[in-house]
Amino acid sequence: MQTVGDDMDDDKPITEQAMDTITTAVEATKDAAVTAVKQVRKAAKKAAKKVAPKKASKKKAKKAPKKTSKATKKTSKKAAKKSSKKAAKKTAKKATKKAAKSKKKATKAKR
Repeated sequence: MQTVGDDMDDDKPITEQAMDTITTAVEATKDAAVTAVKQVRKAAKKAAKKVAPKKASKKKAKKAPKKTSKATKKTSKKAAKKSSKKAAKKTAKKATKKAAKSKKKATKAKR
């Protein structure tokens, strides 16, 4: 039979021996936690497969990009139209301002 003190090393200080014991316990706990997490993930994947059939999810996944691409095309067309309209308005305003300035200059020159 082994007593409690037989396992201890007399050359090492007590604090060092305690730290070694704690680190081995921590490593064992960490390993156990990692394996538990892996098992939980596996179980969750199995449950997800049972709940959601693959065919329905593939169809939804295919339809979603089409909708988004149509929406982006529409918005880009609208933005292009708006920007072209704005540009046309700006050029028209500039042209009217230039015409007004040239008329003013012409009347001043006549005086």
